[in-house]
Amino acid sequence: MSMPTPISDLGHLLAALSPQRHPGTWAWCTLALQAALDADAQPIATMREDEGLSVVVADEKAAARGWPVAFRAAWITLRVHSDLHAVGLTAAVSEALARAGIACNVIAGTQHDHLFVPVERAGDAMRVLAALQAGGANAGVSSET
Repeated sequence: MSMPTPISDLGHLLAALSPQRHPGTWAWCTLALQAALDADAQPIATMREDEGLSVVVADEKAAARGWPVAFRAAWITLRVHSDLHAVGLTAAVSEALARAGIACNVIAGTQHDHLFVPVERAGDAMRVLAALQAGGANAGVSSET
């Protein structure tokens, strides 16, 4: 399968953000390190930490298992194919959201960046990202020479 070339220029990244909100609410939970995840839990992300296994799952999956939820979020994917070596994308996105008072947790995949914002601020976050995209081509910042 042919993959598009990842983008590393910040201005081009911002101009092509193409944020997409996934349906549902996503729960961030911490489980004991020895806890086994059943196949039906279907976590979209995990991170092993000294304090336990952090998992991001659909809110209803966490509720069905009685897992304590530390954060309920809306999941927004930036559809632009960002280069993992790109400089400034996470900073630009988090700065724009911070100016609007919106908390944001970012997980980078190999193809896209994924933002998790408070569910009640998802609409605001989408508007901020649309404005950031609209101004992106005029950012005047480049990580390439």
